Amino acid sequence: MKIAVLAGDGIGPEIIAQAVKVLDALRRDGLELELEHAPYGGAGYDAHGDPLPEPTLKLAKQADAVLCGAVGGPQYDALPRAQRPEQGILRIRKALGLFANLRPAFLFEELAGASSLKPELVAGLDILILRELTGDIYFGEPRGWRTNARGEREGYDTMLYSESEIRRIAEVGFQAALKRGRKLCSVDKENVLETSRLWREVVKDVAKNYPQVELSHMYVDNAAMQLVRNPKQFDVIVTGNMFGDILSDEASMLTGSIGMLPSASLDANNKGLYEPAHGSAPDIAGRNIANPLATILSAAMMLRYTFNLEAAARRIETAVKKVLAQGYRTADIHATEMRRVGTGEMGDAVVVALKT
Repeated sequence: MKIAVLAGDGIGPEIIAQAVKVLDALRRDGLELELEHAPYGGAGYDAHGDPLPEPTLKLAKQADAVLCGAVGGPQYDALPRAQRPEQGILRIRKALGLFANLRPAFLFEELAGASSLKPELVAGLDILILRELTGDIYFGEPRGWRTNARGEREGYDTMLYSESEIRRIAEVGFQAALKRGRKLCSVDKENVLETSRLWREVVKDVAKNYPQVELSHMYVDNAAMQLVRNPKQFDVIVTGNMFGDILSDEASMLTGSIGMLPSASLDANNKGLYEPAHGSAPDIAGRNIANPLATILSAAMMLRYTFNLEAAARRIETAVKKVLAQGYRTADIHATEMRRVGTGEMGDAVVVALKT
């Protein structure tokens, strides 16, 4: 099982190092894993003048799965658009055909007090947000700047979805709901967007093949409100690229910290890219305070979805739960009565918990 490890920028190398510790511990216990590292994002630009260098893309294509850190930093802000670290993310998703982004918002009971909402609203929270990843306004053409008749600059982007793109992400959503609570909420803006009118029509059509799943529809603005008003009403949410980007970040705060939110981006055959949902946090890079748990949990998702190793995935998740129960906390989830630890200590604690 070959894994491409792309550490990225900012806190990326620190948090990836902790996930690698955990995978190495499983490897010592007999799990056959091969890890190979390559530069990516700003690190890719620094090494090769490209956020997704050709050798890195070649490795990602050859690997069975990709484990990534976050990318970006202020030193890259003035680069041309094509060379900015974030373009590496978009390009690797497109190149690998990673159309389905899974972001579970699961609350460990030990972190109920760290949530932005009252504990009674989030206790037992377990939502899966399924975001379409290769279409929508982030990829639609035409896009650019122009000068209008009044001599003013205008920026324009195109929100675009084909029926086949909507159909395949809807299928993944219904299949995920079958394995969970059998409830699927499709989020759109059908009242004002032609793209969303098509989205809703196609989702309804796919629903005919899944009578066991309760389908509902919700406008994105209402969904954003409902996530903070009554988040436990949701089981699986399926939505487009831009709406999913926003809603999944909102949902992360229900879990106590965005540092707790893993993600998986899958192709049609479950080859995946696994990364934490948070950014590169350059302001805290190198200070040994970043939370590595989202990255460690992303590695668990990798074992589950790409390698079908459910027992190993649960072993990691159980270890994370143990260290939280023991009171270990990084700065983002720290409470006064808990034991505050750094990035490396948290990774070490998870490795120890794997053995107990």
